[in-house]
Amino acid sequence: MGNVNQKPQPNSQTLQQIEEEESASSTFTCEICIEPVTLPNKKFRNSNRCVHPFCTDCMIKYIQVKLEDNVSDIKCPALTCDHSLEPLSCRPKIAHQLFDKWCDVLCESAVLGLDRVYCPNRDCSALVINECGGEGNLKRCVCPNCKKAFCFRCKVPWHAGYRCEESGEMRDRNDIAFGVLSERNQWMRCPMCRHCVELVKGCAIVKCRCGIEFCYKCGKKVDHHWCNCRRSSTFCMWIFHLCIVILVLWPFFLLFTAITRKGHH
Repeated sequence: MGNVNQKPQPNSQTLQQIEEEESASSTFTCEICIEPVTLPNKKFRNSNRCVHPFCTDCMIKYIQVKLEDNVSDIKCPALTCDHSLEPLSCRPKIAHQLFDKWCDVLCESAVLGLDRVYCPNRDCSALVINECGGEGNLKRCVCPNCKKAFCFRCKVPWHAGYRCEESGEMRDRNDIAFGVLSERNQWMRCPMCRHCVELVKGCAIVKCRCGIEFCYKCGKKVDHHWCNCRRSSTFCMWIFHLCIVILVLWPFFLLFTAITRKGHH
């Protein structure tokens, strides 16, 4: 509903005078529905902020329309009034479901701009906020309300052992159990064929049955049996390359030394 024309709003000093005038009159005309309304208990009051000739039924409908548009800060419908409706003062006049929705809209507006998601559990649907930072990096989290794990990135129940890109695929009970087992044992998937590989011991660079070599620590495909996921690996790679260069140049160095000595003789 839009704003309606209204006389200048009363200040706190004139509220008592308005109440005395209302007690002398048994009816008033609602300026929203333009219908005569019988006093008392029908005139809407916005706590001690403002008083206008609006009936309670029209104000309830006005609040409901605003909440359907996800408006959290509901202004008084009087054209010349800048006050906002106070939810606690409106609580005795509106339905419990409408008040709960008002609280939800206020909560959503308070966290607007934050990384948030609703719990995918149908029996919960609680609002969960990312308090860890790193927007887009958070994946597995546990709902503080229902205590069930879900994926914060793809907003579905936790897909143990599977990537977010694979979470939408239909799986049977065995696939889900295998995913939980692979996550518990920290098995790594091949980046090419996506088969699980278990490293018992030895080098972190493993070779899948499809022929691809990958790092068991970061899961990335590697070349020349080296991975840059750790500084130690990078250092070893440079030492390895340096040794190769020395081995290749060493015969030429010996040959050059022998020729030089022979020339001196």
